[in-house]
Amino acid sequence: MSHHFGIGIQSPARLPAPFPGALIVIGARSFAVRERNNLATASVAAASHSRARRRPRAATAGQEMDQQGGNPAVGWAARDATGVLSPYGFSRRVQSDDDVTIKVLYCGICHTDLHVIKNYWGSAKYPVVPGHEIVGTVTDVGSGVTKFKAGDTVGVGYFVDSCGSCECCGNGHENYCAGVVLTSNGVDHARGGAATLGGFSDVIVVREHYVVRVPDGLSPERTAPLLCAGVTVYSPMMRHALNQAGKHLGVVGLGGLGHVAVKFGKAFGMKVTVISTSPSKRQEAIEHLGADEFLVSSDPEQMKAATGTMDGIIDTVSAWHTITPLLMLLKPMGQMVVVGVPNKPLELSVYAIVPGGKGIAGNNVGSVGDCQAMLEFAGKHGIGAEVEVIKMDYVNTALERLEKNDVRYRFVIDVAGSSLGSAA
Repeated sequence: MSHHFGIGIQSPARLPAPFPGALIVIGARSFAVRERNNLATASVAAASHSRARRRPRAATAGQEMDQQGGNPAVGWAARDATGVLSPYGFSRRVQSDDDVTIKVLYCGICHTDLHVIKNYWGSAKYPVVPGHEIVGTVTDVGSGVTKFKAGDTVGVGYFVDSCGSCECCGNGHENYCAGVVLTSNGVDHARGGAATLGGFSDVIVVREHYVVRVPDGLSPERTAPLLCAGVTVYSPMMRHALNQAGKHLGVVGLGGLGHVAVKFGKAFGMKVTVISTSPSKRQEAIEHLGADEFLVSSDPEQMKAATGTMDGIIDTVSAWHTITPLLMLLKPMGQMVVVGVPNKPLELSVYAIVPGGKGIAGNNVGSVGDCQAMLEFAGKHGIGAEVEVIKMDYVNTALERLEKNDVRYRFVIDVAGSSLGSAA
């Protein structure tokens, strides 16, 4: 019997949820998640029916509803797999009783946006308006909304709806609902299969439950990436007790997710070591971000000296890499959480986890509750992402740079301050 198992995921960067086209392999290439998505669509139909009856249906499947009385909107959309964005006019849905209408101020750019608009996952529903790291101002609310009012600063993250009736939703883990509706390029089951259009636009309408409050004192542009990158690392840190003062946390990779993980770890009072293949990032990690130590993973002597010293590891790297040496850094019963998604199978020797009782888990963003708790924590500790703010007319150049990892650490679009151009 082989002493390795592969976890093969054909989608790079972070997992979307559900993650279209992903293939998960344990021992053998056993099932395609795309098939699970087909089943999920059927399974949520009944749960969505009651909601669908009290909501307007989509006028056209595969695109956001164009309805009389809806909010006219302008966004930037990709029309094909070139991924080139240009102005696009459409209408947001008519506001329902439980809806919040939001003027988009800022929207972060995530690797997921890049992979979707270029159809790397084979799931793009063109035209695609990307964006799921949204901070904006409430302009109107439905009659049934109780948590928000006009003028509030709010956020919208990776998803905007879920079935509301499954075990995951009932336990407050909407991010793992089989019928979750992604903010961009998602399938809105309650509205006739309409494709969702994201935050690279001037306005968005979202159900109250899926909107979070941005605490006073947080800068909106530095908060936007927290709605995806921030909660993606914060959620597993809380779930796996990697939030306790005095514990030793390893953070693999110092990019958009990794730099936020360092900030959260230090705010929790942990000892934080950045693990990277790039020695040039040592000064940035220690002097600017406040990490305690820096470990070059390609240096055998450094890795040997750090063996068995860490309580937990957050692995944020989306490129293929070997994980067995990383697991050797854990103490017995230590926990490694993978939040980056390489596009080739990761190989793991069972002897890296069995003798020491070590664990390896995955994480996909976080629930609405996780996101709100993360923002409250960030507000208390003054945590924000390191960002490069751009105007919308620079977005295609930014995406080209993102594909080359030429960003420190996250691009954020000043949507409200941009001229969105003539819609087509």
